[in-house]
Amino acid sequence: MGKPETSKKNESENPELLLRNDKDGIATLTLNRPQNYNALSIEMMFELNNTLQDIDRDKSIRVVIIAANGKAFCAGQDLKELRSSEERDFHQALFEQSAQLMQKINTLSQPVIAQVDGIATAAGCQLVASCDLAMASETSRFAVSGIKLGLFCSTPAVALSRNLPRKQAMQMLLTGDFISAQQAQQFGLINEVVAPEALADKTRQLAQKISAQSAHAIQLGKAAFYQQQRMDLSAAYTYASERMACNMDSEDAREGIDAFIQKRKPEWKHR
Repeated sequence: MGKPETSKKNESENPELLLRNDKDGIATLTLNRPQNYNALSIEMMFELNNTLQDIDRDKSIRVVIIAANGKAFCAGQDLKELRSSEERDFHQALFEQSAQLMQKINTLSQPVIAQVDGIATAAGCQLVASCDLAMASETSRFAVSGIKLGLFCSTPAVALSRNLPRKQAMQMLLTGDFISAQQAQQFGLINEVVAPEALADKTRQLAQKISAQSAHAIQLGKAAFYQQQRMDLSAAYTYASERMACNMDSEDAREGIDAFIQKRKPEWKHR
């Protein structure tokens, strides 16, 4: 069987599978499979990954928001699709496709904010954990529930364990139980919990605050943040020092410092 990322499903004919709206340098990507709780089908992952690749090359986009239509943010992998084949190669390729999508979010030049309203389970929770920042409504809930189906969420565990303390991550993985938005904030999975009616505005306000900063500094800094996490302390400081020196050589850094000294608003060269 061919790799999942090249498979053509009936839903690929649906131009509304993933919605994109660009405004003021902010790209909002909306998962639009509400009837399937926005499950990450092969085509959904393909569309999302391709769109992120396009955005990565688009210098006019400063921040990305991932939102969803319907009652769920994302219910994880499409279970019917998972059971559509007994072949291990098919499942291996599908989970690798998911892993590539999550890594694309990390390596994207622009910061990515998850705007969560509803449940985020299994790979949906992984998607939230993979984003740089996350906002959630008070009624949202999170789980890595594969264990209840006899399937330990090993790939979601990669992102989850990089956000949550070990014991909290293991409790979620071993029980499959939901946690509230408030617990998710306490555990470090999301940044802020807001009323459902205020979620879109609050998320956009955060995106606007980020988009007002130097695009060059953010791109360099995001890449450095994730790179240094994989190093020991000494190597991380050596690498980070080199990155800061590189950043200091930029026009934006010189402009930012001069503007601070002169008590004026900086005029970034890289917008």
